[in-house]
Order: sequence, then C-alpha cells, then structure tokens
Amino acid sequence: QVQLVESGGGLVQAGGSLRLSCAVSGRTFSSYAMGWFRQAPGKEREFVAAISWSGGLTYYADSVKGRFTISRDNVKNTVYLQMNSLKPEDTAVYYCAADMRPITTAQRMGGPAYWGQGTQVTVSS
Repeated sequence: QVQLVESGGGLVQAGGSLRLSCAVSGRTFSSYAMGWFRQAPGKEREFVAAISWSGGLTYYADSVKGRFTISRDNVKNTVYLQMNSLKPEDTAVYYCAADMRPITTAQRMGGPAYWGQGTQVTVSS
C-alpha cells in the first residue's frame, strides 16, 4: 500500500507563489510515476502536471505551462509542485497521485492508483 500526504497549500494573492509537497510512504518511491491534479468547486478534477519515475520527463497542462514546475526527490520520497504567477482560476483542491504506469497512461485507463487527501489552494484577486 502507498500513502500520500500533501502539504503547502494556503491563501495567496494573485501573482504570488506556493510550493506544494507530497510525501510518499509504503513502497519504493522511485518505482512510481507521480502527478498533481486539481479540482475547483463545481468542476471535474483535472490534470495539472506529471513526472516520470526518474524525474527525467515532465508533462504539464496547457493552463499551467510556464508557471508551474513539478519535481521529485527520490531520497526524500517527496514530489513537489512549485506554483508561480498564481491566478484566481488556480484556486482548487490539489491532489497528489501515484502509479506504476506513466500518469498520462493511467489517466486513460481509469486514473492513477493512489491519491492523497488533497490540500486547498486559494488565490485572491
């Protein structure tokens, strides 16, 4: 079993920055591709970013490209999402996800296997 715990959410003004962290325990972290998703009120959960097992490949939603950066530390068993130039439309609950398949593949096949509990990000205008 894999446990994921997000942290780092909060309230920030538009144009500001936040860094989310997701600590992973339970299995070999480096075996898992990792991703971040978000869900705004009244909307479906959407993909934000993903990173491969080694960290060599990253993928972003068009809406965050150039503003968000996903990274991982396979020694600390943690994945990060650095969010810069935040906009009010970035307001959502952000979820960390893990899967042994690439996250983009897992999305097409029912979604990643493991999820965190989510952390709230609120961007004020």
